[in-house]
Amino acid sequence: MGKGKLAKFADMETYENVFQYPFSVMEHVPFDMQGHWREQYFHNQNPIVLELGCGKGEYTVELAKLYPNMNFIGVDIKGARMWTGATQALNEGLKNVAFLRTNIEIIDRFFGKDEVQEIWLTFSDPQMKNPRKRLTSTFFMARYRKFLVDGGIIHLKTDSNFLFTYTSYMVEKNGFPLLEHTSDLYGDDLSPSSFILPRKVQTYYESMWIARGLNIKYMKWQLPHEGSLEEPDIEIELDDYRSYHRTKRSSLEKAK
Repeated sequence: MGKGKLAKFADMETYENVFQYPFSVMEHVPFDMQGHWREQYFHNQNPIVLELGCGKGEYTVELAKLYPNMNFIGVDIKGARMWTGATQALNEGLKNVAFLRTNIEIIDRFFGKDEVQEIWLTFSDPQMKNPRKRLTSTFFMARYRKFLVDGGIIHLKTDSNFLFTYTSYMVEKNGFPLLEHTSDLYGDDLSPSSFILPRKVQTYYESMWIARGLNIKYMKWQLPHEGSLEEPDIEIELDDYRSYHRTKRSSLEKAK
């Protein structure tokens, strides 16, 4: 029988690779390692890559195994899920992995200027009703700019046509350099030599979505520090499903 939530939280209190700072804590406690992750935790000067909304952390762990000369930090508020990746990283002796349990809305409180080189957004909630909550919205782009290097890389991997379309418009509206873009990451029309990195790691849920006939979409762009940020003013057709083909919550057909 698997461990319950309380047991997992108790484990993570002892894990050296987990830092737990939900919003309720951060109101009163500053994060002293902000701007000092390399010196104080990783003990190297390698690039730092974040996975925001890491879930069980399997993507974070697999990237860390593929790229030992880079540092990876998985971020999520749901600690019981994060326990899986954190435990695996400890058991396998991966020193280039850490996990941060916090609200992504306050992510800029944990990293200093130019401290992060790349961000991965893997199967984020599309937040079709609330643009401000989308992890690819200009609300979050403004936060990422505070710690991402100038022209730093952002990856989006998603099964949501709504989020993919919205993000494409957002990138175009703000003139961000678009590096890679496909609506079918595993499509037969793509050559084996294209999109190698996002194809290297496939999560459990990703494989299930593929088996159910959902295309996996991927895009990669740079985020410059300069320039104003504007939301796209375009209505987008809503996804007609939720995860695992549950019916959608809203009766609306489109949203901005």
